[in-house]
Amino acid sequence: MKLLRLVLSRQSLTGRAASATGHALDERLQLSRSSLRKQLDKVFPTNWTFMMGEIALYSFIILVLTGTFLTFFFDPSMAHVRYNGSYVPLDGVDMSRAYASTLHVSFDVRGGLLIRQIHHWAANLFLASILVHMSRIFFTGAFRKPRELNWLIGLALLGLGIIEGFAGYSLPDDLLSGTGLRVAYSIMESIPVIGSWLAFLIFGGKFPGTEILGRLYIAHVLLIPGLLIALVGAHLSIIVRQKHTEFPGPGRTEGTVSGERLYPSYGMKSAGFFIIMAGALTALGGLAQINPVWDWGPYDPARQMAGAQPDWYIGFLEGSLRVFPPVDIHLWHHTVSAIFWPTVVLPLVMFAVAAGYPWLERRLSGDHQHHNLLQRPRDAPARTALGALALTFWMVLNFAWTDDYIAEVFRLDIETVVITLRIALVLVPPLVAGFVYWLCLGLEEHDREVLEEGMETGLVLRGPTGQYSELHQPLAEQELTYAGAPVPKRMNQVLPRKSGDE
Repeated sequence: MKLLRLVLSRQSLTGRAASATGHALDERLQLSRSSLRKQLDKVFPTNWTFMMGEIALYSFIILVLTGTFLTFFFDPSMAHVRYNGSYVPLDGVDMSRAYASTLHVSFDVRGGLLIRQIHHWAANLFLASILVHMSRIFFTGAFRKPRELNWLIGLALLGLGIIEGFAGYSLPDDLLSGTGLRVAYSIMESIPVIGSWLAFLIFGGKFPGTEILGRLYIAHVLLIPGLLIALVGAHLSIIVRQKHTEFPGPGRTEGTVSGERLYPSYGMKSAGFFIIMAGALTALGGLAQINPVWDWGPYDPARQMAGAQPDWYIGFLEGSLRVFPPVDIHLWHHTVSAIFWPTVVLPLVMFAVAAGYPWLERRLSGDHQHHNLLQRPRDAPARTALGALALTFWMVLNFAWTDDYIAEVFRLDIETVVITLRIALVLVPPLVAGFVYWLCLGLEEHDREVLEEGMETGLVLRGPTGQYSELHQPLAEQELTYAGAPVPKRMNQVLPRKSGDE
């Protein structure tokens, strides 16, 4: 009993101390009467599709934390040393300080390999979540007025994330990353007129040079992360200012915002989700090996690596390089290399079309209204078909990235595989787009039929003439109009629950 009273008294003292501290801060800073209370009352969406943005944000936070740890041990120098660390197979081998420090982090720093692999997995997750998040925004029309600026910020985050990932991927100076740098150098040289000067300027001389790793390191740990943090901050500020979008539903209009308040419900759920994500990445870092640089060995310009494959987010670029015809073009006494078109022009065109699409759709549709309600993909069949075409085109390029593996696994001639992929790149995306367009029209028509005739009950009636018909349950006494919201299709289907409004 004495122990219980002691515990209760201490809890009471702790509670009174916390209350007194909060009261003192409120008296001096007027927190309860300031905009902080308003910010804590803001509501956030609960639909699971909005989760991709949170995954991107949390993986970026994990990237910053793990990357900060790695900077204490990594040396970006290209000066050569003789390795004498814990990894016996490479003992006595000449290598750069960058590669030696990567081995030191992996084998000699306590927890170094775990942190390094978490960092790499988080980078892949960061870019994957941005890509899925941007796809959700596109297919639901969330990029429409007044959110065009956030669409451009998202594209900038994707582009900078790819460059940041490639820079980090190249830092260990192993044979695989060195092969990637050789490809990057060749791509720069392929740019007409300024290509050779640009490559010389960035690499500090002819490939491989002596400055590129130090410059990539500064870009990777300082310049690009600074830009990413600024863009993420701007993105979140615009969201808070404009409020979030939401799917159509009962009681929802362009002028309402529904969801869960930031404090305490949404904030606690979000914090729990961050912990789960950090645990999942830690499990991946500890159990799933990624980029074992000790298997590739140190980079040597005289050596080539068979079956070299970059990280997945660079796959479309290498795939375009593999399927594009090897034809040089001669214009005005200049030779435009065959690799210029698939590796420089194609990515620029893809990002330019994506950046200009909100304005292009507005011009073609004549829709200049502000939109806070999203559209289901079936309700914008042309846009959905176009998005399916773009994603299919990107996926075929990713298949082309593995053309050598396809040829080896299926025992096919590599030329046959390349020609097949070229044909698929031209034919498959339009076929998929046509199918998706037809599917969207069919789904929308089915929704309208349910609103007009009612839900299928599974009960079949036989008429006086022997004709069989299914009994439908009307959704309402009067005929409902189609509003783009989900329509119940089964008797046991539960309608979405209501949320608090702001």
